[in-house]
Amino acid sequence: MSDDDKTPAREVIADYAQAHFRYFRTADGTVYAQKNGHPVARPIRSQGTSGSHRQELMVGLFHDGHGVFNGTALKEALDLIEALAMSQDVQPVHIRVAPGFDGATWLDLGRSDGQSVRIHPTGWDICTPHPQEVCWRRTQLTGELPLPAKDTDGKGIDLLLRLCNFATAETECLAIAWLIGCLGPSVPVPAPFLTGPQGAGKSTGGRMLVRIIEGMSGDLRRAPKDEENLIAAVAAGWVTALDNLSHLAPDLSDLMCCIVTGAESIKRALYTDGDVVRARYRRPLLLTGIDVGVIRPDLAERLLPLRLERPRVRRTEAELWGEFAEVLPVVLGSLLDLTVKVRASEADIPTDLRMADFAHLCAQLDAATGLGALNAYRASLDDLNDDVIEGDLLAQTVLKHAASLTPGVETRMTSSEWLQCLSGLYTGDDCRPLPKGWPTTGKVLSDRLKRLQPTLAARGVLIDWGRTKTARYIEMTRRPTPPPHQQEQMP
Repeated sequence: MSDDDKTPAREVIADYAQAHFRYFRTADGTVYAQKNGHPVARPIRSQGTSGSHRQELMVGLFHDGHGVFNGTALKEALDLIEALAMSQDVQPVHIRVAPGFDGATWLDLGRSDGQSVRIHPTGWDICTPHPQEVCWRRTQLTGELPLPAKDTDGKGIDLLLRLCNFATAETECLAIAWLIGCLGPSVPVPAPFLTGPQGAGKSTGGRMLVRIIEGMSGDLRRAPKDEENLIAAVAAGWVTALDNLSHLAPDLSDLMCCIVTGAESIKRALYTDGDVVRARYRRPLLLTGIDVGVIRPDLAERLLPLRLERPRVRRTEAELWGEFAEVLPVVLGSLLDLTVKVRASEADIPTDLRMADFAHLCAQLDAATGLGALNAYRASLDDLNDDVIEGDLLAQTVLKHAASLTPGVETRMTSSEWLQCLSGLYTGDDCRPLPKGWPTTGKVLSDRLKRLQPTLAARGVLIDWGRTKTARYIEMTRRPTPPPHQQEQMP
């Protein structure tokens, strides 16, 4: 055969690729390749060493007798495929959990055969999702989960709680609610903060909770020192677990708020002047530590404190993790059974809590099991409000001043007048110096009060802002205390 009759290598590769793979694009323009009949999709531009599309294409060509092709031919073929895929329909890719058809959700087991769990309104099944319904994206952080056991009769939950050192039954039900929330792709869940004395097994308990969702390769990490690295780690997995936190800087606190409730990061694409890379993220977050110092009010509303106690009997790592790996299929099966039962339960949506979706999930859990998760969640938020107030001298001073106000009567002053009033109340007759970080201007005071507004409202002090024709003002009102019979009816 003459050279003129030979099919160019790039055409051989392109024809083979289109016959054996499905190509599509996501909303941000990234083109993915999905092997026919398999739910896992890989970006065609990935050069990673953990199974990139370029590698699987080269292996397929070699095994099917088409030979070995050089990098230039592969690049030209993939350039053409990428251009053709830009005209295809947009379809999202998902990590670990995904929404499906007819109200179902999916859990990726991380298996090479693509088998996943479909959680539907009447139960759950193990099957391979159709490519048009779910496309999985996997990274080095995607671990493999065992096939969950059927007909567990709920004993897996008891096995899990026996391995953990949760201090109270209220803590246990909140941990269960969080695990159920992690199986919902559209439900923001607060970040569990595992705390307790030294030696209480906080890191071990955190690993167990993470590995129920991420497999035995899931682990805790140290908090990255910069935002870019943390966002990259969050985007590459489902549950992000940060270990042994001792301090929460303001930037890290704000970033954690974004991770829990969702945000988007945009940066310039490498080697370009005008292109950008978008990274959307909303992930379950888990933290461990003895004490992180002062907690900011906006993060406190997104935390779920889980207190652990020191175990009476110590066990070796090999014994503990051996038993955990053995019971994990039963634990996962029981969790899936309970998830189906909870989602089928009807309950009112609490409208007074910031994380309303999670509060509703707790109410559904109560309706299904009677555990009292919603009351436990309210109590945990109340404890966190106490922590915020104990760490903020301005909040303490505002509450001290509010105690002298007539209930239900508004007090209005400008921000500068409030600053003078509260500063004088703090210094007192002995003229003690103002603490570090105390507001220095009326504008700074106003900003601090806006951040403290939900915390103060939980203690019956309402802060509002307005203006007259001549000036702006801040209004403070002490909420009237309800009669005893109404207090008993309040949640």
